[in-house]
Amino acid sequence: MSEDHTHVREFFTARAADWDSKFPDDGPAYAAAVTELGLREGDRVLDAGCGTGRALPPLRAAVGASGVVVGVDLTPAMLDAAVRAGRDRDGRLLLADVGTLPLRSRSLDAVFAAGLVAHLPDPARNLRELRRVVRRGGTLALFHPIGRAALAARQGRRLTPDDLRAEPNLRPLLAASGWRMTSYADEDARFLALAVRED
Repeated sequence: MSEDHTHVREFFTARAADWDSKFPDDGPAYAAAVTELGLREGDRVLDAGCGTGRALPPLRAAVGASGVVVGVDLTPAMLDAAVRAGRDRDGRLLLADVGTLPLRSRSLDAVFAAGLVAHLPDPARNLRELRRVVRRGGTLALFHPIGRAALAARQGRRLTPDDLRAEPNLRPLLAASGWRMTSYADEDARFLALAVRED
């Protein structure tokens, strides 16, 4: 396990037990972002870095009983919290690194990733791995339930020009990773960038 993985696991392990209670009002934002992903009945979708599984219920609702929902996270404590919340009923949970997914190439229709990009040790390589598991024409949603400025204020820091989620940085990063950004929204109430795999 790399130092980057150790740091991420330690960070989220310490917060897993009360993660959901700290952010009790995020549900509608997750549901709205899943709606914008444009999933259909029977689709196969990955929640990358699923944490406590807050996206799993709306993802399941979007793809229906015939669809496939998989949640992957690096931190066992977060997956345990997802199980305690009963969200394992909405999707299969896997302990795995998004940099080396235990999934077949082109096996999914979409990837949903909430709050993931800032925690990736090698964003370009990790985004290429997400691309690998998505079919041609499949979609990626990079989401956060609050926008960049609001998140920075909550964390007591200032936005910097090198923020990966800033549109001038994110668009070329996605392009270099095999994704074409199709929309970008950075508002107080949410951050959502959508991209498509074209080849």
